[in-house]
Order: sequence, then structure tokens, then C-alpha cells
Amino acid sequence: MDAPLTRPARPRRRPVAAADTARNALTPAHWIEAATELLVDGGVDLVRVDVVAKVLEVTRGSFYWHFKDRNDLLARVLEAWRTAATEQVIERFEGRGGDARERIAELLTLPFRGPAAERAARIELAIRDWARRDATAQRAVDEVDERRIGYTAQCFSALGFDIAEARSRAFLLYGYQVAEALLRRQGSAAQQGERCALVERLLLMPVPAVAPETAGRGKAP
Repeated sequence: MDAPLTRPARPRRRPVAAADTARNALTPAHWIEAATELLVDGGVDLVRVDVVAKVLEVTRGSFYWHFKDRNDLLARVLEAWRTAATEQVIERFEGRGGDARERIAELLTLPFRGPAAERAARIELAIRDWARRDATAQRAVDEVDERRIGYTAQCFSALGFDIAEARSRAFLLYGYQVAEALLRRQGSAAQQGERCALVERLLLMPVPAVAPETAGRGKAP
């Protein structure tokens, strides 16, 4: 007699692990943000897949749902910083309207924007330190510097300065921003305001007119 037919056992569903749930909830932006904080805290050598996964409390395997490898993560950290440090800032400035003089005055105040400015400065310092020994990071820094100076030069050009003068003034403004970010603990808020106002007056001063009788001095006959 044939053995009685039995219904095949239904495959048991694998319970959804907490790590799987976390993996599905996380986006690339979460990994990039966690990696950026590690970069600030300990430099680029600390930004490792296992360390970032531990910070996010997920498995290392979850990383590969979003990134090819560590280099891919690092490249996207740089891209996120580049976008936040240039295009997003410029879009905010352009969206507010106002004339070029007002934009220059506002650019001068960027280092004093409270916790947001402090965090941005910490990230930038970490990336510039990274760029000292990594060509890819250095290219990102160079691109950000050029974009910022170029935008500021456009503001000075809109006020009537020629191209060379506009770029020189833009470079001076940028150098002032970097100095204030590095030396943020120098002086009280009132003293910082006084420095900012002085730099604004100096940068917006018109180019001195050259008297006709001195215009040709110093040139070879």
C-alpha cells in the first residue's frame, strides 16, 4: 500500500531582524552624516565601514546596500560637503534677493551664524586637514574655494569694479571669513562686530582715482 500523501511543510518565514529594519530605514544621507562626524572627531582614518556601522547600530553588511566600498562613501562625503558649502549657500543668498552690497555684507557675517557656523567650520577644518594628504580631497577643496571666490567676485563686479579688482576684493573677503572661522574665540561679540564693519567699509571703498599727472609715472619712456 502506498504511503499516505502528506502536504509539504510550508517554509517558515524568516523573522525580520532589527538590523534589517534599521537597514531599510537608513538612507545614504544617514551614512554620510555619521561618516562626516567621525571625520571631524578623529580624521579620515577613523572613517571605516565597521566604525560607521557601529555608530549607526547596524550590521556592516547594511553598508553595501548604499555604497560600493569605503572610497565610494568618502567620495560622497566630499560631494555632500561641496554642495552644502557652495551651491546651497548661494541658492539661499540668491533667493533672498537684495543688491550686491547687501549680499557682500551678509557674506561677511557667515562666520558668526552660531552653532551652524561652528559645525560648518569644524567640518571644513577636518576636510582641509584630509586634503593635505589626499589628492581627491584637495580637488574638492580647490573647487569650493574657487566657487566661493567666484561668486563673491560677481557681487563686487555688480558694484562696478573691474574683473581683476573684483577678484582681489573677493579673495580678501574670503581670507577674512577663513580667519574669523579659525580665530572665533578672539575678542567679544562686540569686537567681532567692529572687525566685520571695518572690513566691510574697506572692501566697499571705491578705487582711488589716479591724477592725470601721475598716471604715467613709473613707466619706461
